[in-house]
Amino acid sequence: MSKMEVKTSLLDNMIGVGDMVLLEPLTEESFIENLRKRFDHSEIYTYIGSVVISMNPYKHLSIYTADKVEEYRNRNFYELSPHIYALSDEAYRSLRDQDKDQCILITGESGAGKTEASKLVMSYVAAVCGKGQEVNKVKEQLLQSNPVLEAFGNAKTVRNDNSSRFGKYMDIEFDFKGDPIGGVISNYLLEKSRVVKQPRGERNFHIFYQLLSGASEDTLKKLKLDRDFSKYNYLSLDSATVNGLDDAANFRTVRNAMQIVGFMEDEVQSVLELVAAVLKLGNIEFKPESRVNGFDESRVKDKNDLKEMCELLGIDQSVLERAFSFRTVEARSDKVSTTLNVAQAYYARDALAKNLYSRLFSWLVTRINESIKAQTKTRKKVMGVLDIYGFEIFEDNSFEQFIINYCNEKLQQIFIELTLREEQEEYVREGIEWTNIEYFNNAIICDLIENNQNGILAMLDEECLRPGTVTDETFLDKLNTICAEHQHFESRQSKNSKFLTDHSLPHNCFRIQHYAGKVLYRVEGFVDKNNDLLYRDLSQAMFKANHSIMRALFPEGNPAKVNLKRPPTAGFQFRASVATLMKNLQTKNPNYIRCIKPNDKKSAHIFTESLVGHQVRYLGLMENVRVRRAGYAFRQAYEPCLERYKMLCKQTWPHWKGPAREGVEVLLNNLQVAPEEYSYGRSKVFIRNPRTLFFLEEKRRQCLEDLATLIQKIYRGWKCRTHFLLLKKSQVVVAAWYRRYAQQKKYQKIKSATVVMQSFIRGWKARKILRELKYQKRCEEAVTTIAAYWHGTQARRELKRLKEEARRKHAVAVIWAYWLGLKVRREYRKFFRANAGRKIYEFTIQRIMQQHFLGLKNTMPSMSPIDKTWPVRRYQFLDGAHKELRRIFHLWRCKKYRSQFTEEKKAIYEEKLQASELFKDKKALYPSSVSQPFKGDYLEINKNPKYQKLNSMVEEKILLADIVNKINRANGKGAPRIFVLTKNNFVLADQKTGQVKASVPLPDLSSVSVSTQADGFFALKLKEGTTSAAKGDFLLSSDHLIEIITKLQRTGAAAASRDQINVDISDEFLVQFKQDKVCVKFIQGSPKNGNNAACKRKNNRLLEVSVPSP
Repeated sequence: MSKMEVKTSLLDNMIGVGDMVLLEPLTEESFIENLRKRFDHSEIYTYIGSVVISMNPYKHLSIYTADKVEEYRNRNFYELSPHIYALSDEAYRSLRDQDKDQCILITGESGAGKTEASKLVMSYVAAVCGKGQEVNKVKEQLLQSNPVLEAFGNAKTVRNDNSSRFGKYMDIEFDFKGDPIGGVISNYLLEKSRVVKQPRGERNFHIFYQLLSGASEDTLKKLKLDRDFSKYNYLSLDSATVNGLDDAANFRTVRNAMQIVGFMEDEVQSVLELVAAVLKLGNIEFKPESRVNGFDESRVKDKNDLKEMCELLGIDQSVLERAFSFRTVEARSDKVSTTLNVAQAYYARDALAKNLYSRLFSWLVTRINESIKAQTKTRKKVMGVLDIYGFEIFEDNSFEQFIINYCNEKLQQIFIELTLREEQEEYVREGIEWTNIEYFNNAIICDLIENNQNGILAMLDEECLRPGTVTDETFLDKLNTICAEHQHFESRQSKNSKFLTDHSLPHNCFRIQHYAGKVLYRVEGFVDKNNDLLYRDLSQAMFKANHSIMRALFPEGNPAKVNLKRPPTAGFQFRASVATLMKNLQTKNPNYIRCIKPNDKKSAHIFTESLVGHQVRYLGLMENVRVRRAGYAFRQAYEPCLERYKMLCKQTWPHWKGPAREGVEVLLNNLQVAPEEYSYGRSKVFIRNPRTLFFLEEKRRQCLEDLATLIQKIYRGWKCRTHFLLLKKSQVVVAAWYRRYAQQKKYQKIKSATVVMQSFIRGWKARKILRELKYQKRCEEAVTTIAAYWHGTQARRELKRLKEEARRKHAVAVIWAYWLGLKVRREYRKFFRANAGRKIYEFTIQRIMQQHFLGLKNTMPSMSPIDKTWPVRRYQFLDGAHKELRRIFHLWRCKKYRSQFTEEKKAIYEEKLQASELFKDKKALYPSSVSQPFKGDYLEINKNPKYQKLNSMVEEKILLADIVNKINRANGKGAPRIFVLTKNNFVLADQKTGQVKASVPLPDLSSVSVSTQADGFFALKLKEGTTSAAKGDFLLSSDHLIEIITKLQRTGAAAASRDQINVDISDEFLVQFKQDKVCVKFIQGSPKNGNNAACKRKNNRLLEVSVPSP
């Protein structure tokens, strides 16, 4: 970035104060008012030094886009306005470039947005780190672990629709390049009591509702579940559905996320079976049953749910039923079995449900860790993200709130220590004298809770392990005895007399003054919840389950490894987990995100001051600001400081040539800032009071206004000069163009006038010449006309003379002709009467014949040879001529019809004609074949790749190819064969393989025998003594018998150069099979195969063919 490039600093365009360290004056009211002002303008992020305060906006903001990611990428923390991306980028760059392990601590109460903040941090890191197939896979697995853990660990509460009911710490592991290679997740204190009971207005864990809403009918059937929430006692009904929460779609998201993380399909099914088992477990109810000894024994009321649960988990029903009725207590070698009453049975049932679900959740975390753990064993850089409950103060606070607040005390302790350490390290690094800072050290509160001898948790464990009657009241008595004098412990029953009259402190409660305020705890349930007791009989029953993951969940139930040692308490386990967490956090560079909920209505634009003030107090934000401001409130590197304020001094403006530190010294001296208000470090300048910073900002604002005015003045002058020069240049150009235009117009006028004058002169000359030519032409035409008229007159006179002469000659000829005719008529009149009758008869006959022939012309029949119509003769004497004309016409139209045929068509008709000569009125099958054209190659052997082998073996042109059945003499059954006919041979081949079975030259064929019936059987008889006759004759059957025999006869005769092959038509004929002759006899009957002829062997010498009756 160049020095003159403008930056959007934390101090630019600021709404309120972006960094609370700079807030002046610093009071709780001004702190909250600053948060309100920024919240009203959708500025949800505010800094306290390097700590980010995040307000839940309860609406979508467009500040998490890919462009925003790029905007904050590789930028200084204070360079841009406050954002969670700035902290994420600072942590990631410190890890990648400085090789410092990082941790991001996200705290706040339920509904403050901790889970969303952790997602934003992880999504930012995933967006800015490296790319690659393997890296993208790891990033996707890390991100997709969130939906799985949210489904099983989050629930709807009155404060938050997606409240995390467990603490989560994720270590994201990076390689030396800064690319993610894996991760490890740790979970803390799942609120398992929610499994069996939920407060009014809240829900159980999401997965129960997602499973019932989103699973398919088939899946629910396998899990023995119903979609109706009301059928399950563990599911609250008043908040079963949540607005804006699609459980069905979320279930599909969870299934997809589990697949991406690496869960196998059978593992997913096993997990769902355990979830279904928890629901079924809640429906098991008990009834009392009296025994002889007077004690009540619990029995299961309806065993259907118990049976279905046992089927899901693979448990013997009787074993689990006994575990709900009896309890076995082991002491060394002794075993004592006692009965459970109904209340104890319900306690055992709920304890089993809580343990089953909490252990399933721990197994899920372990399974996810197996999938996302780093595969390499080289040293890894680590970034931890802690998403854990904030400080909780409810109307009714119990063991869970006590444990949560203890964890927050430890986090506050490490926060103060690490913050002070970071401040001290920076002062030492910059060479500035360290000043001790007074602050409240909450180590005394932590010691009150976790001290190994007199701590509250230690006393609670001691009370749980003590023999005899142990109740919550005895535990409170012990606290009152030991902690009475502690300044942060209050109890009405303690020896401290100042609380005896405090009516705000009930008798069964104690109060601890935490760093965030006083919290009243009700001791009811402390002992039971700390014991977290699960009867050994139930553990052993679960271990016996025939289920893929149940044994891993209940290892203490293994009979071979019975451990009589009491399991560690919940408080002991949590204290150990917190100690491990604190040890882990102290090895990393901390980054803090403090989440605040603006209102309890989950609504945007509502800011409740009392609620925000309460969170500000218990998060210790004011304490954080005071610690940060105890030394120097503001620090900045020399280069950006000089770049920002250099315009305030003439020596540094516009460019400073020397080192940046010297420029800052000149700048502050010139502004006369008091020396005690700042100090010079090695790379930064430190400003003690925010007023000094605001003084610099105000001077800078005034200077920027002056600079803006100067820039405006110079710009306006430059703009006016530029405009004037442009006008001047434009005027010259316009004048030049106008003069050019005026001269062009003048030239065009002169040119146009000259052209007009020239045209008029040329026209006058042309008209003059035209007149002369016209006169000369008229003179010539007048001479021609006079001569023509004269010649015409002479011609007409000569014509008139010639016509008169011709009329005279014609008149003489006519008179002569009339005279001769008169003479002839006079001579003929003598002979007319004798021959008149015969002449009239001949004339009449001739006239009739003429009319008859003319009538035939209009009534001729069609040109079709098969049209037998002919016009009716009208006179009998024309009978001979009528028949002869009909015969001649038929011959003529037949000749015309034949002339249209091609050679191929002629051959087909010749075959049809030959078939008619062979079979007409001789075989019953013939009439049905007349209308069927002879196709020849029915199998298209040349085109079909199936018969490529057969086609290559037959070298001649194929005349006919069809499927026939070769009749077996032994049983009369047919085997399909390919029948191929060429000019010189006929071939039989296998239908499937195309292998040639027989090839017979046509000269070896002596005759063909067929029956008179409507069947397709025919026998090919071979000449005796030929090579082909060694295996005997062929008895075949085909649907195209007429065509096959016709083509055989025509082709055989041509191949043998002799007469045509004989065709014997008889219902009984002999066939030579090797050495024996068999008679084939055709009878009419009802074949078994329907309308087809069937061949059946009668004896060694007879084959009988049954043909259906017509």
